[in-house]
Amino acid sequence: MGMITRVRGRLRSLHTLPKLQPEERDEKIAETVCLLSVLFLLPYCSKGHTPLLLKLGGVWLVTYSCLVLPVLISANYKYPVRWLRMLLVNIPGMFSNFFYLFNSYIHFLATNFISQFYFSLWLQLVFFMMCDRVLLCNFGGTNCPQKKLTGLYTLMFYNVLAYCVSYIKELIEKEDWSPYVNMTHHSNLKHVAMSATKIVLEWTKAVTFIITVTFMLLVFGLEQGLEHYQPTALYTIVTWTYYMCTEKVFVQFFPSVLVFLRLSCLEALEFLYAPVLLRYYTITVAALMGLILLFYGQFRFTFIATYLTVYLRTKDLVGNSLKQLKNEQAVLNQFRLASLEEIENWDDVCAVCLSPLNRARVTPCQHLFHADCLRQCLNSSKNCPICKREYTFIV
Repeated sequence: MGMITRVRGRLRSLHTLPKLQPEERDEKIAETVCLLSVLFLLPYCSKGHTPLLLKLGGVWLVTYSCLVLPVLISANYKYPVRWLRMLLVNIPGMFSNFFYLFNSYIHFLATNFISQFYFSLWLQLVFFMMCDRVLLCNFGGTNCPQKKLTGLYTLMFYNVLAYCVSYIKELIEKEDWSPYVNMTHHSNLKHVAMSATKIVLEWTKAVTFIITVTFMLLVFGLEQGLEHYQPTALYTIVTWTYYMCTEKVFVQFFPSVLVFLRLSCLEALEFLYAPVLLRYYTITVAALMGLILLFYGQFRFTFIATYLTVYLRTKDLVGNSLKQLKNEQAVLNQFRLASLEEIENWDDVCAVCLSPLNRARVTPCQHLFHADCLRQCLNSSKNCPICKREYTFIV
């Protein structure tokens, strides 16, 4: 009834059209034509599975369509509504802007509003769900209700191990074992409230660590396992390596491992290569899991999981870690690599750190340095540490 009333109101107001400007009059006619078109198209939009006219019979549907649709098309073509035409033109831009705003909102939540801990935890949980479906549920199958909580249990156990490692690391790196807190750094007067808080906090950490270790012994040592929790060896390897590459406690150890390996190809850029290598591994594994799930037809879950574990991680890699590494490599690539003959002629010693030269960079003034030593010198001066000449490069 409301629609009919609005149409009647539009028709009654047609006698005022000659008093309007031509553009405004055409717009009024176009709005009326658009409203009538909606009214005539309502029979095609019934709630049933088939249109209302089809229920009355195929002859009625064909007759009504042949009479109504050509008239509506010609009328709307002659009197197009300006806002509708502008909407059709701007639909692609609106979709692109919506996707950009949605992506910016998700990135803002991932980097600012939500802490990095909770974001990495969500990524780990989503990846473990992917592994549940690929490695435990017959490669992509969903009919495995007993395997649904495997990823959650696994993440819980890994978090327990991470807490134990972080607590042991804190004990090793701890310098002040005193249970008291002084009022100031230069005073021996004890702060009673802060000392009591520190004692309670340390005891709470110790008790939590003991309970955690006891729980692990009950589950693993005494084989008091959980029901339906039977991860395979491949599942454990994949999930554990991914967890180590995304958990802050283990990520902090990886640069030290690279430094211990002393790979000459890294040129003392281990702390820049470490996050890049870890993200490359996690993105590759997540993309592989996503392709397998996509092959088995799980499109919705694959889209969400791939967006979180692949797209956002790749965007973070390109915008942060990889960008920093490329900037440092661009600075070093201005200096060519030294050959073995040049290193032997230089007596195999760096002039800055006086350490042996296995891989070196040559300055324009023909002096050899470790890449890391050269970077440190470039941070303070653009001159050679030996001859004090300013670096000039031939373009």
